[in-house]
Formats: sequence, structure tokens, C-alpha cells
Amino acid sequence: MINKFKELKVYQLAFEQANEIFSLSAAFPKEELYSLTSQIRRSSRSVCANLAEAYRKRRYPAHFSLKLTDSDSENSETSVWIDFAEANKYLSAESINKLHERNIEIGRLLGYMLLHPEKFL
Repeated sequence: MINKFKELKVYQLAFEQANEIFSLSAAFPKEELYSLTSQIRRSSRSVCANLAEAYRKRRYPAHFSLKLTDSDSENSETSVWIDFAEANKYLSAESINKLHERNIEIGRLLGYMLLHPEKFL
């Protein structure tokens, strides 16, 4: 019961995204370690962490929505870092497209949860 949030499709996609970003970012140049690499890994993992926190606070609608908003913000930040990786040609076009598509889907699912919190409370 405690980890039921892991059954959410949005959590599964976000977790998959964070793990793929971790793997792909291992090939980023060393000079990006403390900027792009660290930031994209942190923001993508924060999507999952905030979802877990939101789920645990779901009996308090305002807290639930706040943590979902945080998760959505981190997802948007991840999108920006993907753009930087693309602009600097650190990843293949195929990887960029896959990351962007998953990022958009995560955003859609979070948006649905924000519009219909009563279905998750």
C-alpha cells in the first residue's frame, strides 16, 4: 500500500525517463558534469520524487496539488535541459525525439491529475 504510487502510469514513465537520461548523460562531455549533466539528472529524478510525495499527501488536496505542480515544474525543467543537449548535439536525433515525446506525455498525465485531483484523493 505504501508504494502504490509506483502503479501510476505517470510515475512509471517518469522513472523510465530519469533512468534513460542517467544512462544517456554519461556520455556528455566532462565539462558539463556540474551543469547540464547534474541538472538534467536532478530535475528528471525530481519528477518521480515529487509524485511520490504528492501521493503520500493525497488526503490533503492542497498539498497534493502543490506537489503535483512541483513535479510538473521539474518535468518542464527537464525539457529545457533536453533542449540544451540537443543544441549542443550531445545526443542523437532519435534519443532527443524519444525524450521529448516521453516528456510531453508525462506533462499531459500530470496535467490530467491537476485538473482532476478528486480521482486520486
